[in-house]
Amino acid sequence: MNMTFLQEMFQSITQRDALLRRRQGDGTPPDHRRLVEACHALLASDGEASSIALASRALGMYQRLAPEERQRFFERLASDFAAEPEQIDAAYARYAERRDNASLEALFEACEPRRQELIRRLNLTSGGTVELVRMREDLLGLLHEQPELSAIDADFAHLFGSWFNRGFLMLKRIDWDTPASILEKIIRYEAVHEIRDWDDLRRRLDARDRRCFAFFHPAIGDDPLIFVEVALHKGLPARIQPILAGEDAGIDDPELADTAAFFGISNCQTGLRGISFGNFLIKQVVQELKQELPQLKHFVTLSPVPGFAQWLAERRDDETLPEAVRESLAELEAPAWHEDAEQAERLRAVVKPLAARYLVEEKNARGLPLNPVARFHLGNGAELHRINWLGDVSAKGLRQAAGLMVNYLYVLDDIERNHENYTANATVARSSEVKDLVRKARKLVKGETAK
Repeated sequence: MNMTFLQEMFQSITQRDALLRRRQGDGTPPDHRRLVEACHALLASDGEASSIALASRALGMYQRLAPEERQRFFERLASDFAAEPEQIDAAYARYAERRDNASLEALFEACEPRRQELIRRLNLTSGGTVELVRMREDLLGLLHEQPELSAIDADFAHLFGSWFNRGFLMLKRIDWDTPASILEKIIRYEAVHEIRDWDDLRRRLDARDRRCFAFFHPAIGDDPLIFVEVALHKGLPARIQPILAGEDAGIDDPELADTAAFFGISNCQTGLRGISFGNFLIKQVVQELKQELPQLKHFVTLSPVPGFAQWLAERRDDETLPEAVRESLAELEAPAWHEDAEQAERLRAVVKPLAARYLVEEKNARGLPLNPVARFHLGNGAELHRINWLGDVSAKGLRQAAGLMVNYLYVLDDIERNHENYTANATVARSSEVKDLVRKARKLVKGETAK
């Protein structure tokens, strides 16, 4: 990858500034109180140069905090850097009296937590964006035990949504000629199908029927934000093992492919979780592939179904289900059940319909599909197209999804409509095949014979 002059300069400044911050330590580990004082000083600063220096100092102090001190710091952010109720009340009273744009702007300013301005000022220093992403990663690790800190996370997410919008992202093709420093990160960040070694990576990148694309951001340098692996195929793939093994995909020339299959989408930065750029990635990759290979007709994923096996296990104790269904689900505990053709076929008649029910009808507290991968692709306008039996027979695939994988189909003419229906009504766009499976699931649950 050829980095632009601007990127190289930015990265150089970032590294130099990070080194300077490390050297500025006086040898005494700071505590959260000193960092809070530094943050107040930063907010009180008027000069640009002094603000940059104070921001650099504050970030350097945060880096040296012990984990428990970082937790105390976030607690102080929640309490000491919130919006002031008295200022909000006064600003609202002025707006209620005058109803003009100036008083409305003052009301907006009063309602904004002081944390947001603090985060903006911390971002003034070179390398600040990277450090703030790492800071949010620390925060996310605390939210389960301290949900009261979620207001701080909302501030980070609000600002990151602007800083990492599509206009700042750069799409790059990843291939075997990409610098090793980036390839090493691809190996490390692969979250769906583990890349075992360099030979495994080469099989995924160097074959003529493979493509890989990643989004980069100037402030993050050569660290990818998200990347997608693509297999060019004849027809829609149903199984992941042949793809990972580099077996023939039914074509000996990419120009004979009619399908681009997205088989691995990995978010690389935990601190950017929930910041939506995955949908932009898929759409731009589709455009890139259409330009290179205009004969492509189908754009489809081969996706895992994390959490499905656990959901099935919970159904085994559901006494409202027919006993025959619960007995079938208990067979999933047998070792190597998928290698017994007769047993696998018997389970297929039960598990596939239940998978359709799980993906279409099981919802979370917000009324959206329970499965996170389904939420991602359906929210991007895809269609739940096909459920593939024994699509992933790896230990991980069997453990998390009873071996199932799913094709989500991106039909270019339908993406916008599907997205709007999903956003407005949580409607799951699905194929007739999936609709039939949902009907079979309802019969199974009622104890009827599914035909």
